Amino acid sequence: MSRAALVTGASRGIGEAVACRLAEHGYDLTISARSLEALDTLAGELRSKHRVRVQTVVANMADETDVRQLAEAHRSAHGALDLLVLNAGMGSIGAFADYPVHRFDTLFAVNMRSAFVLTQELLPLLRQAGRRSRLGGRVIAVASTTGVVGEPLNSAYGATKAALISWCEAVSTEESGRGVSATAVCPGYVATAMTESLSEQVPPEEMIPVADVAEAVVSLARLSKGTVVPSLVLTRPGPHLWRA
Repeated sequence: MSRAALVTGASRGIGEAVACRLAEHGYDLTISARSLEALDTLAGELRSKHRVRVQTVVANMADETDVRQLAEAHRSAHGALDLLVLNAGMGSIGAFADYPVHRFDTLFAVNMRSAFVLTQELLPLLRQAGRRSRLGGRVIAVASTTGVVGEPLNSAYGATKAALISWCEAVSTEESGRGVSATAVCPGYVATAMTESLSEQVPPEEMIPVADVAEAVVSLARLSKGTVVPSLVLTRPGPHLWRA
């Protein structure tokens, strides 16, 4: 039986790279993002190159209805889930003193609440994988080093990522006995579209390569259910070890 995975935020950057790597390993996929055109292009390439089943679902992760419909679409298409990659995210910086609360609410909805709802919806399938497979069911959430160590102008974004890290730990304490665990992968700056505006501050060539983050995710997915990794921090070389 083929393993099945769902990857959110899969139309570009880290999510796209993860989807490509999983297809190489024979995973049937559901890939999701807000834009259908990029998803369909990627799905066509993966089907042609790797002969895997790939379903595309357009979803706005700030919309709970979309999140629940994404879960149902995956259930209907695959009927199983071995790996859930929570990559969809929103970035926004600004001084805490005047940061708009409505923007924080949107950040929290996309970066944390959607992960909570989607995983809750798909937990029965992950538990089935926990019983069925030596590898179990695994949730991997793409967080950030700003959720580990606070940084100026990242009070809102960092808070959502810190919540994601804590949530992964709690999920593992409750579910790892059933073969389901969660890991927060916490990279510093990664060379993606989200960090293009920071290129004068940190040149892209000094950021973490997207391929390295994808490799970390795939490596975690190869671990047996006998190993729980609460979080994995990926930092750039240099004197800023615990900074993005």
